[in-house]
Amino acid sequence: MRRFSAVAVPAAPLPAREADPGRPVHPGVRQPEGRRDLLSRVNAVAVLLVLVDCVTLVAVSLHRDLGWVWGGAVAAAVLTIRGSWRLYRRRLWLSWLQDLPRSAASTALAFALLAGVGLLGGAAQRDVAAVQWAMITFALVIEPVRWFVFAFGRWCRRRFDRCDRTIIVGAGEVGVNLARTMLEHPEFGLRPVAFADSGPDPDRQPPVLEIVDGDLADAIVRLRAGTVVLAFSHTRDSPLVDAAITAHRLGCSTLVVPRMYELHPDGPGIERLRSYPLMRLGTAPTSRPTWWIKRAADLLLAAIALVVLLPLIGLCALAVLVESGRPLFFRQVRVGMDDRTFVLYKIRSVRQSGEDDSQVKWSVEGDSRVGPVGRFLRRTSIDELPQLWNVLRGDMCVVGPRPERPGFVREFSAIHELYWARHRVPTGLTGLAQVHGLRGDTSIADRSRYDNYYIANWSLWLDLRILLMTAGELCWRRNR
Repeated sequence: MRRFSAVAVPAAPLPAREADPGRPVHPGVRQPEGRRDLLSRVNAVAVLLVLVDCVTLVAVSLHRDLGWVWGGAVAAAVLTIRGSWRLYRRRLWLSWLQDLPRSAASTALAFALLAGVGLLGGAAQRDVAAVQWAMITFALVIEPVRWFVFAFGRWCRRRFDRCDRTIIVGAGEVGVNLARTMLEHPEFGLRPVAFADSGPDPDRQPPVLEIVDGDLADAIVRLRAGTVVLAFSHTRDSPLVDAAITAHRLGCSTLVVPRMYELHPDGPGIERLRSYPLMRLGTAPTSRPTWWIKRAADLLLAAIALVVLLPLIGLCALAVLVESGRPLFFRQVRVGMDDRTFVLYKIRSVRQSGEDDSQVKWSVEGDSRVGPVGRFLRRTSIDELPQLWNVLRGDMCVVGPRPERPGFVREFSAIHELYWARHRVPTGLTGLAQVHGLRGDTSIADRSRYDNYYIANWSLWLDLRILLMTAGELCWRRNR
């Protein structure tokens, strides 16, 4: 990744860190130190919006004497629908009027859902009427309260500088104008602290900001930046994709100025900074609450699978012992999330020789050391089953990019664009690339694209789809 140098006039230069001669400069083999902690990523306005909804729901339930059952049903329906409609999202533009249609529609949907459940479920007419009046009361009370929350949030940002420290990547006309807008309008919650670019624009004088000396990751850590805005550079080769992934790995909010931004409409995932639309990139999968569900499911699935498949693993290990003796299992160093190494376990499928070339030899396809048992194990993927232990240990997930050996990671990261970015999430037993036929001696560039697509679009449903496709591959062995 290219190094970004400052393009702003120094206000108070920060001491540069001494370079570590043992640390590679490529981001693919770099540990993202200084990842923002959970508390620093909490948005106060979003928390207040949740709290006022909860308090209002409790007050309305008590006022209408709904009882625990109906009160809980009302609270669950309202909070779930409003949360899924992104009313509690992090936002730049604190506009009550802008949010009013979405808020009113979500309340109306909750009203219709609760009324329908009550009528179809045979609830007493009195209870249904009480729920309906409670929802009407909630709608009348919550909107003035939300208006106050938005106004209070804007005031706190202006009065107390409750703004996210922001690095702007790109010092062209758009980047400079964005910095000025942030400084003149702190109610949007962004405070620029640095520009990052390959060099200054000689035709423009940017606002006076601190100098960034070093690459973008160093700048984020040193300046405690919480947001990175990707604007247009005056140079043609500004590595914006690398910058976005670096910010992503360090837990920053990432906003992107879209091309043809003058014609870009508002929509889901679009923020507004005055007249500039900014696309908010999704947060890192590992920072989402649903990732904990994935981890719990991985632990449960791996534990059950190990218990059920233990006799099969034992029989295969016995077959290896009969064919070629010990050791029964094969250990190999692989690279996982954030480029940390771990020991991966397999049932040995290759006869041992005097020299261990497993770290430097890419494939054993056609290798004479692979006997009939080894070929069967590799063809059926049974040799991979001990990796369930790696899942239990937390080295891997059930679904994720396949782990590779350190030497090949360095080689592929230098050759293939964004190969290093695969290590933003834990590696997996199976993955999107594997279920599309990219196993063994296949295109590394295609694997990298599939893995980065998986990370950008991760969801629990995508994991389930990959598991179902993996089962189909194992059963029918389709070759695409």
